[in-house]
Formats: sequence, structure tokens, C-alpha cells
Amino acid sequence: MEPRRPGPRTPRRNNHDTGRPKGIPRDRLPSAREFTPSRFQPEEQTPTDDRIEGRNPILEAMRAGRTINKLFVMKRLENSRPDPTMARIINMAIEQKIPIMEVPKANLDSMSQTHNHQGVIAQVAAHEYVDIDTMLEKAEEKGEAPLLLILDELKDAYNLGSILRIADAAGVHGVIIPQHRSIGLDSMVAKASAGAIEYVPVARVNNLSRTILELKEKGFWIAGTDAEGDHLYCDDIWSGPMAIVIGSEGEGMNKNIREKCDFLMSIPMAGSVNSLNAAVAAGIVVFEAVKQRKLDSSKG
Repeated sequence: MEPRRPGPRTPRRNNHDTGRPKGIPRDRLPSAREFTPSRFQPEEQTPTDDRIEGRNPILEAMRAGRTINKLFVMKRLENSRPDPTMARIINMAIEQKIPIMEVPKANLDSMSQTHNHQGVIAQVAAHEYVDIDTMLEKAEEKGEAPLLLILDELKDAYNLGSILRIADAAGVHGVIIPQHRSIGLDSMVAKASAGAIEYVPVARVNNLSRTILELKEKGFWIAGTDAEGDHLYCDDIWSGPMAIVIGSEGEGMNKNIREKCDFLMSIPMAGSVNSLNAAVAAGIVVFEAVKQRKLDSSKG
């Protein structure tokens, strides 16, 4: 009987072997994060219009008489120095008989939609829009020719919030936004506006094109911002009732709105990047319009 020959040796299994196929570098292996089930991923909260976050926005809302249902304040750490703005908010809340709830920071983090609550969140009634006639009445009360901003399908909260700050600083009588395909007055806009949302009237309309035609019937000139405009923003074009149209980020005004403008104006560009974001463009044009209108009124 022939002796049994030993067969090929089976490689010893390493208990720490990851089962990595040969020839694939370790840095190209899928990470554990890629295998995390989606149900364990935190969901992004959709911004709502029933809360305000941050010290200055809340302080301005309280000064403006906004109805606040409840105030959530972060618990102070032992031996920490009191913040003067936070103390002012709490004192005003006590005076206005607003319920105050002291909660851990983790609670505020989970409630926050802006991810920058600064230790305080206010639960408020939804922000109220106004009608355009209310804007015109306020301009008439001031003895001023109305100046309005029309925002064509703006979708970025920071841009809308910044434009509200510009409108408040410049004395614009109101801002008009469409109801569809546009961002509304939510918590992120309120945060970006740094409180200006409480002072600038905003109208939300179903049909922007029809609204422009109605403004024309009331004697308004409609000025559109466009890179290929026939006028420069600094031309003498700003007297009388005026509405300035600011286009959306990246796309500008849509064709239907552009055709309804009485004239188009441009901002000359000298750099390599031939565009400005909506808020910056609005700031340049609005303050030029306000400057010219004040000069005209001083001459008259």
C-alpha cells in the first residue's frame, strides 16, 4: 500500500482578515459610513415660519411687537458670565408675560432649523403677509413716491433675508414675492434678515405677471435688472412710483417677466466674474435709486 501524499496546504484563516479581495488597495474599500442604513441618518428639517432663532432676530421681533408664544432659552453653565443681549431678551419676555422654558443645549440643537440658534429659540405665530395696497398707503402717509422690490422666483433664504435688510435700511416701501417657485418667510429667512423681516412689508401674490400689469395701471414704472440692459443703474431713471425686479439666482428674470418691464438696466462689471448674487445686485440698485430720488426731492 502506497503512502498517502499530502495535498496542498489550506491557508490558515486569520481571524482579523477583512475579506478584502486581493489587488484592491485598502484606501479604495467602501467605508463603514457607506453601509449605514439611511434610516439612521439625521433628516434635514424643512424650515418653517413658526419660529425665530438667534438673539438679534428675536430681540427685534419683540421690539416690533411680534406675538411670541414661548421662549426656549439654553441653561447657563455654572459660573458662566451672563450675556447682556440674552438678559435683555429674558427681561423683555418677563415684561410681556411670554412663557420661558430653560432647556439644555442639546434640546435647542435638535429644535434648530438654522443650526445657529445662539442659545435661544422663539415659538411664534406664522409671519403675516400684507397686500400691496397696504404698502402704497404707507408710502402715501409718508408723502413719498412708492418704491417696491419684486423678486422673481428667489429660492435662497440668505438672499431673501439680505434683501429684506437692504429694503429696511434703504426705506423701500415693500417687497413682492410669488407664491409658487419661491422661498417664503421661514425661520432661515428671519435669521438672515437679522430682524428686518419684522419691519419690511412683504406681499405674496399668485401671479407675478398680473401683479406687474396692475402696478402699471396704478402709474408704476417697472425696471428690470439684466446684464444686457439698455440703461445703466446710475442713469437718471428713478423718479416717480417705481418697482425694481430682481431675478432669481443663476437664471435671472424669466422671459415673461422681462417682457413686461418698461426698461432694463445693467450694472457694469470690470472683473473676471461677470455676475453678482441677487442680494448684492439689489443693494447696489436700490441705494442708487434712493440717492437719486432724494436729490430730486431736494431740488423740487
